[in-house]
Amino acid sequence: MKIFFSAGEPSGDLHSASLMHAMRERCERVQFCGFGGPHMAAAGCDPMLFPLANYPVIGIVPVIAQIGRFLHLASRADRFFRHHRPDAVVLVDYPGFNWWIARRARFHGIPVFYFLPPQVWAWATWRVSKMRRFVDHVLCSLPFEVDWYAERGVRATFTGHPYFDELREHQLDAAFLAEFTSTQESPVIGILPGSRTSEVKRIFPMYLRAAERIARVFPHARFPVACLRPDHLRFVEGCSRSTRLDLKPFVGRTSEIIHASRVCLAKSGSVSLELLYHTKPSTILYQISRSDFAMYRFLRYGLGWMAARYITLVNIMANREIMPEFISCTDVSEPIGRHVQNWLEDPSAHARTVSDLAALKARVAAPGATQRTAEYILRELGVAATPNCAAA
Repeated sequence: MKIFFSAGEPSGDLHSASLMHAMRERCERVQFCGFGGPHMAAAGCDPMLFPLANYPVIGIVPVIAQIGRFLHLASRADRFFRHHRPDAVVLVDYPGFNWWIARRARFHGIPVFYFLPPQVWAWATWRVSKMRRFVDHVLCSLPFEVDWYAERGVRATFTGHPYFDELREHQLDAAFLAEFTSTQESPVIGILPGSRTSEVKRIFPMYLRAAERIARVFPHARFPVACLRPDHLRFVEGCSRSTRLDLKPFVGRTSEIIHASRVCLAKSGSVSLELLYHTKPSTILYQISRSDFAMYRFLRYGLGWMAARYITLVNIMANREIMPEFISCTDVSEPIGRHVQNWLEDPSAHARTVSDLAALKARVAAPGATQRTAEYILRELGVAATPNCAAA
């Protein structure tokens, strides 16, 4: 049995690799191929047709700039489907490109599963028609998505979000945590500027200014910065070289930094789920270019395609703003600093936010998502979840 995966972001690469491991535990004969990243390659994705997750893009203008590459890769997938037909295609988020992959898979009669589907209920709701036409099974990560899709004629099943499984399995470095003790006089404020180089370059300078504002009130505050790669660390070091802040970047320490912090300054995206898991009060920033901001306002207010009130997944699930969020093309360091200062100065405000996050976590962070997803896909393909993969 051969399954084609398509993941275009680092988080999708990680979740896909976890799903591959879970599927192989239940079926030794399953083989994987497709588009992804290093985690999928390590999990046995062979052939890896293109390391798509190593080149993530965000924003409308950057996506348009990459249209030639996407068309080439879609054509390459089409040829692969024709000559090396897989038994199924598993799409992982990344909707702009993955719609093309779904279309080509449907043309060749290959079953399509959408793992971690895009939040079409929040933005561009008209795209549900694509889900209905090109996707056979939507594997929902949020409980309310099932009813939303069902009302629109889409076959959907709730399996949960795999991120929570991965967080439960992750072992924190106790020695690293011992270096950071957050007190009222010396609070630890984690900075999480993102995994994409473009967003790190936009978001970190804004959060650096916010940190400088916070440090005026809390001069002994410490600011560890979570970096995905060494080049991100070098950028952070370069930006903060002239600052007097107690600020230090680390590679591969995101979970430890979140756990050790009293408050976090984060970018928008799946990291908000990790902040939820650790019940960590945080501000969320989506810093974009002026052109993308103008397009965002047009899509949301001009065309009404963005139905959700919030951009942060935690706030969307709660249907209220637990994590203060900012989508902007201007300097919002001052209001961000005010929110953090309030949490640090008012223990009751901090405790209320922690309590709200804990209540939401209890509702949505059910364990076993990756295992449920693996079992569902194999079952739908008529495979018994046993080592010899006997037909069901």
